[in-house]
Amino acid sequence: MKKSIYFLLFLLIFMLFSCRQQFTLAAPNIIYILADDLGYGDLGAFNPEGKIKTPSLDKMASQGMIFTDAHTSSSVCTPTRYGILTGRYNWRSPLKKSVLSGTSRALIPQDRTTVASFLKSNGYNTAFIGKWHLGWDWALKDSAFQNTPIKNGEIFEKIDFLKKISNSPNGLGFDYAYGHCGSLDMPPYVYVENEKITAQVENITERKGDYHWWRKGPTANDFVHEGVTPHLFDKAETYITEMNEKGEPFFLYLPLPSPHTPILPNEEWKGKSGLNPYADFVMQIDNHVGKLNRLLEQLEISENTIVIFTSDNGCSPQAKFDVLGEKGHDPSGDFRGHKADIYEGGHRVPFILKWPKKIQAGSVSNKTICTTDLLASCADILGKKLSDNEGEDSFSLVPVFAKTTENDYQRTFTVHHSINGSFAIRKGDYKFIFCPGSGGWSYPRPSKKEAQGLPKFQLYNLKEDPEEKNNLYGQSQKIEGELITLFTAAIKNGRTTPGTPQKNFSTNLYSKKWEPLAVFEN
Repeated sequence: MKKSIYFLLFLLIFMLFSCRQQFTLAAPNIIYILADDLGYGDLGAFNPEGKIKTPSLDKMASQGMIFTDAHTSSSVCTPTRYGILTGRYNWRSPLKKSVLSGTSRALIPQDRTTVASFLKSNGYNTAFIGKWHLGWDWALKDSAFQNTPIKNGEIFEKIDFLKKISNSPNGLGFDYAYGHCGSLDMPPYVYVENEKITAQVENITERKGDYHWWRKGPTANDFVHEGVTPHLFDKAETYITEMNEKGEPFFLYLPLPSPHTPILPNEEWKGKSGLNPYADFVMQIDNHVGKLNRLLEQLEISENTIVIFTSDNGCSPQAKFDVLGEKGHDPSGDFRGHKADIYEGGHRVPFILKWPKKIQAGSVSNKTICTTDLLASCADILGKKLSDNEGEDSFSLVPVFAKTTENDYQRTFTVHHSINGSFAIRKGDYKFIFCPGSGGWSYPRPSKKEAQGLPKFQLYNLKEDPEEKNNLYGQSQKIEGELITLFTAAIKNGRTTPGTPQKNFSTNLYSKKWEPLAVFEN
């Protein structure tokens, strides 16, 4: 009798182990490539009239699905990255506007679920390689510096580069973490690998110029600005190869520092576009992505690997829109504005998703999606449920992968956010903007004479007016009332997905009190 019981227990354990092995083998690899300051109109697949040649990304688009109405959760770097990893709008965190610096403290608390920690808990090996820009805590030479901001001129005085950082990507679910803290124009210029600085920090570098500038600051011996983008792709390819040899499903988060300033195409790509250095740099990135996709094919893992390519916001004016425009190219395509703005050019981005096993080649989705949707999508792919305090603004994209189920996608509205903390809400064809002007860097700029006398709010029908030229505010009380009600609920409930209401941070990094609904006060 005992032998029979032992045998049954052994058989049950074996079956459970076998099921887990089968699940692990079937789980798709996931690679998320995030360009920095790349415009919607910079890829041929999204802007056939564009002048930058992007054959590799156009091929990737033809092999998978493009999303024509994809949006970042913010029109600038840090907040969008927060949303991608947490599935939560950044303005629910202490970051209510602007971005972090290279010396900022960690923004994401270690107990917050991220895409990486979620996938790691479900059998994935996870890696971050690239530009972090979400803050981590540098080791300090004196505890007296603990609660004071570190200015660029104080970095050598305050940071101890011989000690490990803390509150790092490793603490947020990444088994392997390699990269730099801020943008490539933000010091300190060092690589950090699994919480350790990789080389001595002895140099001070600085560069000035129209395209190639970066701020003065400490620079490690192994950090060469011109070589950062190729180096990160090399590291990514090494990681992919190693994971393939181990046979483990993996998640690679590959946030690039390019084509953000400094705009540094290498010698091979200088002048290739015939437009300007920004366009050259975009072509170089395109080539790197093509090489990575070819590696997946060579390793015979392309079929069940999800590759996502998108941007963290619209193109920066540092790309020289005037120079590009003279040659017939607009990085924002047909849309108004650019990086930092509440207008479409600030947050509508190219978004390509390739998964040959599940997505028909050449697919196109016109659904309005957001970069916060990654976490819920991963959970849906693995057949898991998120808790109420996870991914509060994340909706699964899985239904959109097939025409027969695309209407099951549950996002009904999306909240947009600009660099100065201005909001907009989008539902269907209509977009309501809760400020006059751009909310960012393009005309009419906030707090400038050019914005004086404009209507307090803006309403656009994007189907009829994608360039946001005809402000309909005051002409449709029903539509305006619905959008205002949805926006108010999104703030008060601490979420836009179904579930128990959650709390937003009521204070922010730049002022004592956060009152987003005060915009309705006269």
